[in-house]
Amino acid sequence: MTTAALAACALVAADVGSGVAQSLRGSAASLDIQNRIAREHDFTYIRDGAQVMRFVDAGYLVEVRPNRDFDLHAVSFPYARPEAELFIRRLASQYRAACGEQLVVTSLTRPQNRQPRNASDRSVHPTGMAIDLRLSRNASCRAWLENVFLDLERARVLEATRERYPAHYHVAIFPQQYYQYVRRRTESTPVLRAATRVATSMQSYRVRRGDSLWDIAREFDTSVAQIQAANDLRGNRIYVGQTLEIPGQTR
Repeated sequence: MTTAALAACALVAADVGSGVAQSLRGSAASLDIQNRIAREHDFTYIRDGAQVMRFVDAGYLVEVRPNRDFDLHAVSFPYARPEAELFIRRLASQYRAACGEQLVVTSLTRPQNRQPRNASDRSVHPTGMAIDLRLSRNASCRAWLENVFLDLERARVLEATRERYPAHYHVAIFPQQYYQYVRRRTESTPVLRAATRVATSMQSYRVRRGDSLWDIAREFDTSVAQIQAANDLRGNRIYVGQTLEIPGQTR
């Protein structure tokens, strides 16, 4: 890595904690944890592509759109739980700053009838909370990413495994736990606290079919956290016809 990349890596390490030598080997215990989290969130194990699209229309899954920090490769259904989409964007931005290359996502929501032969029958890909990532050819980048995964495992916001056949990283996001983790960190950032304070004007918005909090936040140039705070929402579920108060910037 370059000096600049190593400096960026140090900044990211400060954001997630310090890594130590541990294993990312898969295990029955890891699958137990992933499935327990899915049950706690009352997630459905999606059967087929038609049900994927119904979940997208209902706002339970959001589209994952590539940007300068990450790309999608051979992803059949580019949708995920909103918190998983947030994880990808945050991780990809940090990864590119540290390593100078894009993160590559190879699988997201994968319905039960599209699971590969070697997939576990306990896979949480059908719930939309799992992500597969390509292994970089750069050993330093792999080490950086694995340390981040291990730190986030210790924070109990995800389970990560380095799979061998085929070689990739499998990451299962714990949605509410990860969202609260991000919220605690962003709320402690002075610049973001100031941005929250100036967002004092409000306008009403009636939820339409296919809306998600992510889409509404982007449309109004605000954040999901601010919409949730303004409407006393504890999660991401909204319903058609619901009226939301949308915080906006004062001019």
